[in-house]
Amino acid sequence: MRYLSGGEKKNAIKYIYKAAQAALNSTCYRSKCGSVIVKENEIIGFGFNSPPQNKTIDHCFKNDMPVNFKSDKTCCIHAEQRAIIDALRTNPNKIIDSILYFIRLNKDNNPTRADKPYCTICSKLSLDVGIAEFILWQNDGICVYDTEEYNTISFQNLR
Repeated sequence: MRYLSGGEKKNAIKYIYKAAQAALNSTCYRSKCGSVIVKENEIIGFGFNSPPQNKTIDHCFKNDMPVNFKSDKTCCIHAEQRAIIDALRTNPNKIIDSILYFIRLNKDNNPTRADKPYCTICSKLSLDVGIAEFILWQNDGICVYDTEEYNTISFQNLR
C-alpha cells in the first residue's frame, strides 16, 4: 500500500467525490456507500449500496441475524459489487487493470474516512474480475492498495 500525494492525490479526490455522489442514491438504513471504477481517467462503473433491485424495505435485516450467521449480514448489495456489475455490463473490456474508489458517507452525507480493509466479499470479487487497485480515503490520507494485497488484508481484518 502507498499514500498518494500531489497530482495523484488531487485526481483521486476527484473520483472519491464522484463515489460520494453515487452514495447519495443509497437507500440503506445503516450507512450510505459509493464506488466508482476508473480506467484511463474514465469512469467505467459506479455503484451504491442498497437492497437488490433497489427494492424498498421497511428495516435493516442485520439486527435480525443470529450472532453466528456465517455470511454477509447486510441486506444490501455493496457499492463495490454494484460498481463491478455496472462496469461488466457497460464496459466489460475495460475492467482489467482498472481502479476502484470507495467512500462511506456520514449521517450528514459528507465523506468519512475508512478503516482498514475488511470486506472479503468485495475484495475477492475485485481480485477475480481483474481490478488492479483499490483506493480508500483513510485517516492518514488517500491509500492505494494492490487488489491482491487488499484481499489479503481483508481476510486478516475479518470482523
